[in-house]
Amino acid sequence: MDKSFFERKRQSHIDEGEVYFWTATINGWKHLLADDRYKDVIINSWQYLTDRNKIDLFAFVIMPNHLHTIWRVNEPSRWLSGGKESPQGSFLKFTAHCFQDMLRLKSPGHLADFRVNAANKKYEFWQRDSMAFPLYTRKVAFQKLKYIHSNPLAEHWQLVVDPCDYKYSPARYYELNEKSFTFLKDLWEVFLKNA
Repeated sequence: MDKSFFERKRQSHIDEGEVYFWTATINGWKHLLADDRYKDVIINSWQYLTDRNKIDLFAFVIMPNHLHTIWRVNEPSRWLSGGKESPQGSFLKFTAHCFQDMLRLKSPGHLADFRVNAANKKYEFWQRDSMAFPLYTRKVAFQKLKYIHSNPLAEHWQLVVDPCDYKYSPARYYELNEKSFTFLKDLWEVFLKNA
């Protein structure tokens, strides 16, 4: 019998070709992403990956200390670094390197906030084992999309009054049909095909 059958999948495990709700959190829940320059690193990374058809991105929200996405991985590992990490691992690794370079140049004092005592790295920007949840039905996909859009309105954030006013979310696309992000694909097209 195949030994991999009995291995427990990590909560961050993503199967190629499936749509997932995925959450990644800044290490220690620090508000690194409150600065839009760091959000833009994430946006540019997603643009790069979608331009190369590595992922399809259907929805997202970038909050001050975490992000949520609804996405599909189109290719297994070896995206950015040529290594063997998972696609989401490659994304996290690439953005972490960018964050490190930016902090070193602009805010060297804050770089120490992310210092870790590890053999393989000096800094850790993302918490380990991000959460991935497969979206098999339109109903669950709608719930997660609604959650993403309402995240900036949450009582403890209150970043905007209307979800469509939050820059780092595609709420305007889904609510007003205004596409601000060229890399964004329509989630409902996936679930109409699979209905």
